[in-house]
Amino acid sequence: MTSKPSTCGCGASEDAVIHVDVSDPAERPPLPPGDPLPGVEVRVDVNVRLLDANDRQAAANRAQFAARRICAVNLVSGPGAGKTTLLQRTLEALGPEIRCAVLVGDLQTDHDARRLQRPGVPVAQITTGSACHLDAAMVARGIAALPLEGVQLLLIENVGNLVCPASFDLGENRRVVLVSCAEGEDKPLKYPPLFTSAHAVIMNKIDVAEVLDFDRAVSREAIRRIAPQAPIFELSARTGAGLDAWCRYLRALVERGA
Repeated sequence: MTSKPSTCGCGASEDAVIHVDVSDPAERPPLPPGDPLPGVEVRVDVNVRLLDANDRQAAANRAQFAARRICAVNLVSGPGAGKTTLLQRTLEALGPEIRCAVLVGDLQTDHDARRLQRPGVPVAQITTGSACHLDAAMVARGIAALPLEGVQLLLIENVGNLVCPASFDLGENRRVVLVSCAEGEDKPLKYPPLFTSAHAVIMNKIDVAEVLDFDRAVSREAIRRIAPQAPIFELSARTGAGLDAWCRYLRALVERGA
């Protein structure tokens, strides 16, 4: 028995499900007019059209954030690096002083959204189906479902992936890449597009770095080599070590309107 081939679903944003009542899913980008001639191979660069449509929606998202004076932060990492735990600690630290909202992206389940629920913090879970990243259309439908009145900081937890999210602008003000000490020091060298586009980089799980023989200096050097523009925050979301510097960074973004 042969299994049906699968793809990463990068073009399947219309399959995403947002766990709030949201209508009008994004339309597919139109294909070029006309049919290919018999016997002639025609190649269509779908990625260009997909990204063009995404960039237009991202610009609309960005305009909406600016009009509402919302700072939007797109948090990206590989699976298991600690995004959700970091967001839990961030909400606990900033919630009393900054009104936050959260969008969570996963292929399936609403486990992370339930973990992030707090009084006064609206949370929407986007389940993407087969798509291995969030795109601007998903985010647009997500923010349409959230009560954003008075929100100052929108935290977007992207799908765990170090590849595809690099190509998709969500309309965010800041893209923050998170790596953990459990992943090895060379992630920026292996996945440069994501780190090149980062506004900041977080090195998480520093509490276990020594146990894992993780060399933080080597990791810092790799980050600086690929992303010299990005400040580096070394912290442990589990213990709270180093969290203050990360929270100061977010406060400053909110205070100056990102």
